[in-house]
Amino acid sequence: MSEANPTNILRSAGAIFAGMVTVIILSLGTDVILHATGVYPPWFQPMADPLWALALAYRLVYGVMGGYIGARFAPNHPMKHALIVGFIGLALSIVGVAMHWNKGPEFGPKWFNLALVFTALPCAWAGGKLVVSRPRRQTV
Repeated sequence: MSEANPTNILRSAGAIFAGMVTVIILSLGTDVILHATGVYPPWFQPMADPLWALALAYRLVYGVMGGYIGARFAPNHPMKHALIVGFIGLALSIVGVAMHWNKGPEFGPKWFNLALVFTALPCAWAGGKLVVSRPRRQTV
């Protein structure tokens, strides 16, 4: 089969989409749960730096998971797919920095937004690395 056949293109797009959706849904879902349970203050209220560090910690894990899923479901070139997930995350993080840079403390400290920018690609790469470095199963 050719790499450029329509099935592979759809599978590639689906793998990348699944990786991105994983990161977004898990990040927002965790935020909602932490706000609802009172760990985080109400929405659009300032948070202390340790809570922003917690938010960064789970976003790093979810970023790795997104890269892993993008690579795992790729029809070929898994690391390429993981890095595409990372580049999309990088672009979205840059947009977030631009939108929130001069906003109030309820939108997070500058270090948090910058950390999302600087970690998007390494996290996606780590997720892809988990896929490409695992031993392949032998069929008998």
